[in-house]
Amino acid sequence: MVSEPRVEELNFVLIPLLAASHIIPMVDMAKLLAQRGVTVTLVMTPINAIRFTAVIDRAIGSGLPIRVLELHFPAKEAGLPEGCESVDVLPCLAYRRNFFTAIDMLQDQAEKSLAEMKPKPNCIICDTHIAWTAETADKFQIPRIIFDGMSCFNQLCMHNLYIMKDQNQIPESGPFVIPDLPDRIEVTKVQLPGAFNPATICVQDIRDKIRAAETKAYGVVINTFEELEQRYVDKFRKLKDGRVWCIGPLSFCNDDSLDIVQRGNKATFDKENRLMKWLDSWQPEYVVYACLGSLGHTTVVQFAELALGLEASDYPFILVVKSGQRQAPIENWISENGFEERTKERGLLIRGWAPQVLILSHPAIGGFLTHCGWNSTLEGISVGVPMITWPLFAEQFLNERFLVDVLKTGVSVGPHKIVHLGEEEKYEVQVRKEEITKAIRTTMDKEIEGKERRKRAKEVGEMAKGAVEAGGSSHLSLTLLIKEVQDFQLNQSA
Repeated sequence: MVSEPRVEELNFVLIPLLAASHIIPMVDMAKLLAQRGVTVTLVMTPINAIRFTAVIDRAIGSGLPIRVLELHFPAKEAGLPEGCESVDVLPCLAYRRNFFTAIDMLQDQAEKSLAEMKPKPNCIICDTHIAWTAETADKFQIPRIIFDGMSCFNQLCMHNLYIMKDQNQIPESGPFVIPDLPDRIEVTKVQLPGAFNPATICVQDIRDKIRAAETKAYGVVINTFEELEQRYVDKFRKLKDGRVWCIGPLSFCNDDSLDIVQRGNKATFDKENRLMKWLDSWQPEYVVYACLGSLGHTTVVQFAELALGLEASDYPFILVVKSGQRQAPIENWISENGFEERTKERGLLIRGWAPQVLILSHPAIGGFLTHCGWNSTLEGISVGVPMITWPLFAEQFLNERFLVDVLKTGVSVGPHKIVHLGEEEKYEVQVRKEEITKAIRTTMDKEIEGKERRKRAKEVGEMAKGAVEAGGSSHLSLTLLIKEVQDFQLNQSA
C-alpha cells in the first residue's frame, strides 16, 4: 500500500506573470502555503527577484520553506530593451508581443530546473497568462492549477461574454445585460476587456493560446473568499468540476509591518516617518486615498481633473503619482499650477510605489478612489472601506459593477469606456473634476445613504478577516487544495 505523501515532502512550483500586480499575490500565496509546511519554489527573473527580496528573505529567515528559482530573462533575444523584465517597466505597449515572446522562451530553462529539483515538483500553480506551463505540467505528470487574479464574479462574466461573442450576440452600441448571472449586470461593449473590445495593438492570437491552455487546467485558485460572492463561487465551481479554491484575501498573510510596507516594492515613505504621522493627524474615516494602479497612465489633462476634483471635495487626501520619464508633464503641471504647495495643509502626494495596504488599514481612511484592479478592489473590501470607482482598462469595469451593483459599497465617478493600455493619449479626458468631487462627497457622506454604504463595507471587511482565520472558509479551502495535490500524488504512485 502506497502511503500518502507528507505535507513537508510536497513542492509547489509557483510561476507568476512578470508584472508587479501579478507577482504580489503570488508571493503572498507562497507564504500561505509555506506556513502550512509545503515547500514552495517561486520562479522569478533576476530584476523581479531583487524587487521582492526583502519580503521573501524575511519569510525564509523566519523558517518558511520558500525557495526562489531565478531564470535568465531573454530580453535581448526577444527584441526588448535590456532590463525590461516586467510589464510595468515596458517603454511602451508596442513591446507587449515581444514580452510574451520572452515569456515563452523561459520554458526550456524552467523544465531543465524542474527536472533536477528536489523535492520533485508536485504541482504547478501558474498565472493563467503563461500558456507553456500546460505542456510542462503534462511532461512532469503533475496538476497545473491556474491563478488568474480575478474574482469568481469576473470569471463568470467572462465565461458568459465568450459565449455571447461566439454567438455574435454582443451589441456594437448601447447597454446590454450579461446573461445567466445571479444579479442584473449591465454593460456596454466599449466597457469590455480587449477580448471583446479590441485595442489598436492586436494580440488576439496570444489571447487564444492562453484561453486554449486554460481549458486544460486541473483547477483554479482564486484570490477571493466565499462569503463575498457565494452565488458566483457556486456557479463557477460547477463550471470547473468543483476544482475551484478561494484562498483570499491573500494580502492578509502579511502580519509583519515591514512586509506590509515593502509588499511589491520599496515604498517612498518610511512606515515610521511622514506618512503615518500625517495620517495620525486626521480624525477617523475622513481621508480619501486615491491611487489608479501600477500599470495604467493618465494624460496630464486627466490628471489635472483628478487633482482638482480631490481639492474641490474639501476632504484631506493622499494622491499617488507615478514615477518615471513619462510622468514629466504631470510633474510640470503640479509645479506650474502650484497644486502641491496650495494643498499641503490637507493633501499628501506620494511619488512612485505606495504601501497601499498599510494606508488603507489606517483608521483615518474613509474612502478609496481606485481603478478597480482586483488586487486593489479586494484590498479595499478587506479593510471595510467604501470605494470611489474609476475603471480604466481590462476587466476593471466588471469589477466596478461588482462593487456598485452587487456589494453596493462603491460609487462611480462615471467613465463610459475603456482606455486601453498604451492608448491613453486618444482619450484626453474621460472624467471631469466636478464628477470626481461629487463621487467623493457621496462616498464620504455620513447621512443615511452614505451611512448604509459604510456599514455594508465594514460588515464585508469583517467577513474577510474571518475567512482567513483557522476554521474560516479560505483557511479550509487552502487545506483542501493541499489535500487535493497529496491525493493526486498518491494516485500517481499507486
